[in-house]
Parts: sequence; C-alpha cells; structure tokens
Amino acid sequence: MINESMNLIKVGRTKRLRRFYLMTSLLAVIAFALCCTMLMLGNTIYPVMDVIRVLLGEDIKGASFAVGTIRFPRMVAGVFAGFAFGVSGYVFQTMLRNPLANPNVIGITAGSSAAAVFCIIVLQASNMVVSIASVIGGLVTVIAIFALSRGTSFSIGRLILIGIGIQAMLNAVVSYLLLIGQEHDIPTAMRWLTGSLNGMKMETLYPLIVTVLIFAPIIIALGKRLDMLELGEQAATSLGIHTDKTRLFLVISSVLIIALATASTGPIAFVAFLSGPIAKRLVGVGFSSVIPAGLVGIILVLASDLIGQFAFVTRYPVGVITGILGAPYLIYLLIRMNRKGDL
Repeated sequence: MINESMNLIKVGRTKRLRRFYLMTSLLAVIAFALCCTMLMLGNTIYPVMDVIRVLLGEDIKGASFAVGTIRFPRMVAGVFAGFAFGVSGYVFQTMLRNPLANPNVIGITAGSSAAAVFCIIVLQASNMVVSIASVIGGLVTVIAIFALSRGTSFSIGRLILIGIGIQAMLNAVVSYLLLIGQEHDIPTAMRWLTGSLNGMKMETLYPLIVTVLIFAPIIIALGKRLDMLELGEQAATSLGIHTDKTRLFLVISSVLIIALATASTGPIAFVAFLSGPIAKRLVGVGFSSVIPAGLVGIILVLASDLIGQFAFVTRYPVGVITGILGAPYLIYLLIRMNRKGDL
C-alpha cells in the first residue's frame, strides 16, 4: 500500500515536471519567434539571413540601419523590460498572496514614474539621472507602503489599499508636473504614463540590462522560498525559511529591476499584473513560476508592440495595447474577489 502511494506520488511529480518543462520551453520558443519578428518586420521586411548578417556585424545597405539601429534596441528593451515586469509582478503577487498585490496596482511603478517625470520636467536631467531617480522613487514608495500598512498586525488588504491610495496621489503629482512642464518636455514625460518602446538606443539600455542580469538570478534562486512564503508566515518558518531576510532580498531585487524597466520604457500597463497568473495557469503547481512569468512578460510586451505598430492604421504605444488587454481581467478579478469576500 505504501509502495503504491509512493509510486503515485512519483508519477504525479513526473507529470507536473514534464508539463513545467514543456510549457516553459514553449513560452521560450514563442518569445524567440517574436524577437525574430520584431527584427524582420517594419516598413521594409528583411529576410532572416539579412538580419543574421547584420547582427554578425556585416554592413548591408538599409538593413544595417533599420535592424541594427532601430529594431534591435527596440527588441532588447522589450525583452528585458518584459522579463523585469513579469518577474517582479509574480514576486509581489506570490509573496503577498494576492493577485492585486503587483507593482502596477500598489503604486511602485507610479513612484518610479513620478520621480522620473520630476527629473524630466523640473530638473531636465540626463537619462542616467532619470534612471537613478526612478530606482530611488520605487524604493521610497515601497518603504512608505510597508511602513504605513503596519498596524498591530500585518494586513495584505491594508497594504493594497494604501498602495492604491499612494498610486492615486502620485498620479496626481504626475498630472500637475505635466501641466507646468515646458512644451518640448511633455512628449518625453508622457511616455511614463503609457509605456513605449519607441526611440530606444542601446546606450540607454545598459543600466536595465545589467540590473536584470544581476538581480533576476537572485530572484530565480529564491524561487522555492518564494513559493513557501505563499503558504503563510508560520508554515514558511516551520519549513526553515528566514522569512524577513527572504522578503528583503526579494523586494529589493524586484523593485530594482522594475524601477530600471520603468526608467527605460515607462510603466507598461498590466504586464506585471497578467504575467504571473498566466504563467501559473500554464505550468501548473509544484514548481516555481519565476522564469515562466518572465517569459510571459516578454511575450506580452513584444506581441503588444507588434499589434500596436502594425494592426491598426494609427500606431499605438505598447502600453495602450497592454492596457486594453489587462483592464477587463482586472475588472473580472475584482468581481470574483468581491464575491469570495477577499476584498
């Protein structure tokens, strides 16, 4: 009887593991296909071999500028920002055990955006200063949210409500800054409200790339501990997890990568909100969904950017398309949570 139970457990784990690797591989293939499409598609469609030759450093008339200078930085920005938004959204949703507890909804990206817009409108600062201010703004917002949400006991619902309130306040600050800003600064600042991959340059993306390459592996390494935090404070502690230290590393790493992503592309709406639930639904339970959530984030950003560029007569920023995709899901989730009594 015991052997049969053990065999059933092993079979179940093998099936879950096979599903995890299969779906993760499928997501990676889709992300890679979208990257190739981003490089080939535009006003002029270039064949795969021309794209490869340009990426290898060969000079091809027309293609070198279109692919190497315009499309490649745009694609790189979508990949790293999408991965950052997807991973950080999953971290906060899992750690706080609530699908609403993502950086977009609780005001973290709003803090980064407000700091960046202030630097653009008031200080007229360089891109490096804007990036640093965005990171500081995100960190300060996180500290403020956690500090204000601490009462006699920690409440996730209180944290989310305070985060929503702070987000509304910061959005009001951004609106005021746009009203007093110089006309030539407004187009640049508006990107922080919608999110866009337009006008990307490789030299401005290096801080985002380096930050993601450093801190995303930390989050991935803590993936199992993150899933244990979802079980609750007592359960995680009984399993030997140092909850405070784990949360600290996860929060700092997540805020840093999402702040740099916001500084590079603006707060692309709902990517952090959608990536985690989609990834969990696809790969199932039993394994950390950090990497799948990042891949879903890449797919959402790249696919939405392609739709915004080529599906309509007018070209739309990627944040407009992701907002259209995410808003109905947010309404559905709020209705479902209200019926369950979670709100």
